[in-house]
This record gives sequence, C-alpha cells and structure tokens, in this order.
Amino acid sequence: MQRFSLARPLGWALCAATLASPGFADIKIAHIYGKTGPFEAYAKQSHDGLMLGLEYATSGTMEINGEPIVVLEKDTQLKPENGRALLEEAYGDDEVDLAIGPVSSGVALAMLPVAEEYEKILIVEPAVADSITGSNWNRYVFRTSRNSSQDAVASAIALAGDNVHIATLAQDYAFGRDGIAAFREALAAQGVSIVHEEFAPTDTTDFTAAGERIFNAMKDLDGEKKLFIIWAGGGNPWAKINAMDPGRFGIEFAGVGNILAALKGFKDFEGMQGGTYYYYELPDNPVNDWLVKTHFERFDSPPDFFTAGGMAAGIAAVEAIKNAGSSDTEALIEAMEGMEWETPKGTMRFRPEDHQALQSMYHFKLRVDENVEWAVPELVRELGIDDMPIPVRNQ
Repeated sequence: MQRFSLARPLGWALCAATLASPGFADIKIAHIYGKTGPFEAYAKQSHDGLMLGLEYATSGTMEINGEPIVVLEKDTQLKPENGRALLEEAYGDDEVDLAIGPVSSGVALAMLPVAEEYEKILIVEPAVADSITGSNWNRYVFRTSRNSSQDAVASAIALAGDNVHIATLAQDYAFGRDGIAAFREALAAQGVSIVHEEFAPTDTTDFTAAGERIFNAMKDLDGEKKLFIIWAGGGNPWAKINAMDPGRFGIEFAGVGNILAALKGFKDFEGMQGGTYYYYELPDNPVNDWLVKTHFERFDSPPDFFTAGGMAAGIAAVEAIKNAGSSDTEALIEAMEGMEWETPKGTMRFRPEDHQALQSMYHFKLRVDENVEWAVPELVRELGIDDMPIPVRNQ
C-alpha cells in the first residue's frame, strides 16, 4: 500500500497528490473544525483521523476514481459565527464538494442551515448533540459521530439496575443539555429515574456548590448511588468533587468514555463503569487493526477517541463518492442513505430517516495498571447496532 507520511506538512501531501494526476478535476473536501481553542486536542485527533481515513479508503493514492482529493482546513476557533462564515466560504468561494466537522455542538448547530442553503453535504464529526440530527436537522446533514442518545443508551444499559439512584452533572449548553435529556429518557426505559440534575457553565472550575446539592439530594437514599458526569474540555469536575469525599455518602462516579489525556486523571476511579464510544483496545476488526498499527508507526502513540471518528468520516466520504459515481449532492444523498461501511468501530450505517450513523458502543469498567499512564477501559460488553434503541428525533 502506497502511503504518504502525515508527519510531513499537510500542504506538501496535498500538492503531491494533486501533481501526481494532472488533467483531473480535484475532489475538494473542507475540514471545518476548532483547530485552536479549548478543544484543540479533540480537533487534532479528528484531523489526523480524517487524513488516515482518506488514505485507508483510497489504498494510499488519495484519489477517488482517478480524481485527486484536496482537503482545505478552516479553523472555527470554537465560535459559532466563524463556523457559519467558514462553511459559507467553503461552499461558495472554494466550491468544495462536501464539508466535514466541526468539534463543537454549538458550532455545528450554526452550520446546519448553511448546508441547506447551499444544498451541499455536511458530514458532522465529532459534534454530539442530539439536536444536530434531531430538531435542527436537514437532508444535507449526515453524522458519523455518535449522538447524545447513543452515549445515553449505552450508559443506561451499563448502569441501570434494581435500587439504583443516579444524579447527573453536565455542561450548560447543547452538548450537556441534550446528553442529559437523552440519558434521562434512556434510564426511564430501564425503569430508573434521575434523582437530581446539575448544569454548570462550560468554564466552571469550582464545583463546591454543585457537589453539595448533589450530596444533599442523595445522602439519605438507600441502595446504589451513582453520580453520572458529562463534561468536555477543562475543569475536571471528577477530581474536584472527589476531593469533597462523596464516598462518605456511598456515592460512586459513573460516566462516558474520554480521551487518553483525560483518562490519566481517572486512576483514582478504578471500577467506574459507563458506556464509551471508543478505546483503541476495545474493537476487534481489520480497520481498527490498521489504525492502531499505523498510528503507532506515525505518532508513536495509540489512536484516541476522536481519531477513530475522524477516520470513520474520511472513509464515509470516499465510499459515498465511489458509490454515487460522482460528488453531485443528490447522487451522494441517494448513495449515503442506508449506506453501510467499515470503520475502526466495525460496521456503521447511515439511518435513512435522519442520517445518523448507527454504530457499536462499549460498556466499560475502568482498570488501573501501574504500567499504563491512564485508567484502562476494559470491555464488559460490546453493544451492537441492534442492541440499542436509538430514537429518531427529527420527526
């Protein structure tokens, strides 16, 4: 397999791909993501994964049907108004065939109407809020990332049980609000209700008041007591609330998976359970084998949470254009609705009703190994597409 090194400057790789096939039209893909800002780590993983996905799906040629792929990077700085303007620029001035991104759910929601206005495909990766493929969705939007409901259903299956009491803490914007709403609904289907909900601003660093309210709501309850946290970026509510000793009230932590840098802070929470999107040792399939091997070779580290998602998006774009026979929007929509393709997480399928990618999730339990820098999510059970009733929310 021919490969170009991702360690080389991106511009070199793209120029090389273009010059190798003179006379052909370019396939232009805009990657619009928060390259700078609080989610820089997520953004880098997403972009590295996207480039690896394009490479894998084209067998290293970076061409589709003889046409070179050109990737245009645009930095939203995590600002919704930037995301909207940059997508307009990509569709209008740059005349891209499709766009991929962004990192933030808030930015994604600002970008959705632009895809509809220009009648061009937007593959959302890795923004999570349900409303992206729910109340704010339009037919030009496809999402390879999991949504809040997939996080929620996986975690509800992992955590629900007899005499289980759950409180929640999440960020006060679309990601957190949609995530808790979906989790509440998923728990209800398992016969469990949330006893207390806390929402905090995204830049919160002092969780004392929130922690006290959670403790007061749970301290007199009998049975298992779990605090389920959805949080992205800084702040580290787990460590801050753990310092308040929730164990004196019998409260344990629960949550969704996270990137490796964040998992370094979870070594105090051995045994914590929940549902996760990806950890490089969990899936067992040829695409993930390639990703893990190649990522170690290129970066001397394992692929992370959003690397897998970026790769899934890159493969989806290539497979869609191949199946459609062109980059025409209507042909792409026809090809992508119901499309199945192989990813580091196994098979994904775009649901025709809302273009959400149905995919496996993983019930995990944290294990601490003194030889590993982070807490290791061990597989309890893979939750396949047919194991998770994910609601359609755009109806």
